[in-house]
Amino acid sequence: MNRGVVAKEDERYPALLKTISDAPKKLYYKGTWDPSLFRACLAVVGTRRMTGYGKRVAEELVGEIAAAGVTIVSGFMYGVDATAHKSAVGVGGKTIAVMPCGIDVIHPEYQKDLYEAIMKQDGLIVSEYEGGFVPTLWSFPRRNRIIAGLSQATLVIEAGEKSGSLITANFAKKFHRKLFAVPGPVTSSVSQGTLKLLEEGATVVKNAQRIISWYKENVPELSQRAQGREKAVAPERDTPQKKIERNILEYLQREPMEIDNLARTLGISAAQIGTVLSLMQLNGLIAEENGKYYIKN
Repeated sequence: MNRGVVAKEDERYPALLKTISDAPKKLYYKGTWDPSLFRACLAVVGTRRMTGYGKRVAEELVGEIAAAGVTIVSGFMYGVDATAHKSAVGVGGKTIAVMPCGIDVIHPEYQKDLYEAIMKQDGLIVSEYEGGFVPTLWSFPRRNRIIAGLSQATLVIEAGEKSGSLITANFAKKFHRKLFAVPGPVTSSVSQGTLKLLEEGATVVKNAQRIISWYKENVPELSQRAQGREKAVAPERDTPQKKIERNILEYLQREPMEIDNLARTLGISAAQIGTVLSLMQLNGLIAEENGKYYIKN
C-alpha cells in the first residue's frame, strides 16, 4: 500500500492549499499521490444527522460531479461526508478523505470498507497528523481548514445552525473560494445552517450541472477527457424511476401528500407511484402517517 509524507516545500504539495494561512507543514497520506487529483477539487460537507432528502441529494449531485472529473474532498465522518465519498467511488470518480486523526486510524472504525475503497479507486487518505494520532475535539475544526483549502469550491448539503460544516463554509469564505449550498425544508433543523448560508450569499444549487458549469468556466484544469466522461456516465444515473423519485421529493418538500394527490400531480397511475413510494420508504427517504407521505427527517 502506497504511503508517504509531502512537506510544504515539496513541489508535489497542493498549490491551492499552500496559499492559505496556516497551511499544514506536512501532509501524511495513504493511496495514490497524483498531482492531477488536486487540479479540480470540490469540498462536500454536511450534517452527520443526514435526512433521507439529504442522502438522495448527496448521492445524485456528488455522483454526477465526480463523473465529470472533479475530485470530491470530504472529512470521512458518517452522514454527508461518507455519502459523498461513496458516491464518488460508485461512479469511478476520485475522492480525498481528510482525517481528523493519523492516517493509520480509521475513524469511525466501522467505515473500514470505505477507507479501503477510496484507496483502491486511486484516491487518497490524508492528514496533517502522523499514523497513530487519535482524533480530539480540536482536531476536527483544524481538519476542516484543509478540506476547504484543497478545494476551489465548497458545497454544503445539510447543516444545522451549529453544524461543524459551517466551520468549513467559513474557511471557504476566508480563503475567497466559491460557496454553494443546497436549499432544504424550512421546518427541518438540518436546513437552518444552509438556509443561513444562502441568505448570506452562497450560490443555490438545484442540480449538479450548476456546479459542473462553474468548474468548466473557472478551473481550466478540468480536462476535456473528464468533461467527456461526464457526458458518458451521468445519463446512466438518470433512470425513469429516479426521475419519479426526484419529482416526488420535490413535491413532498413543499408539503405532505396522499398517494392519489401525488398520482394526479405527476400524471402517473396510483399503482405505479405506489411501487415507487414503497421503495423510497424502504430506502429511508420518506415516511407515511395518516395516509400522507412526507420526507423523513
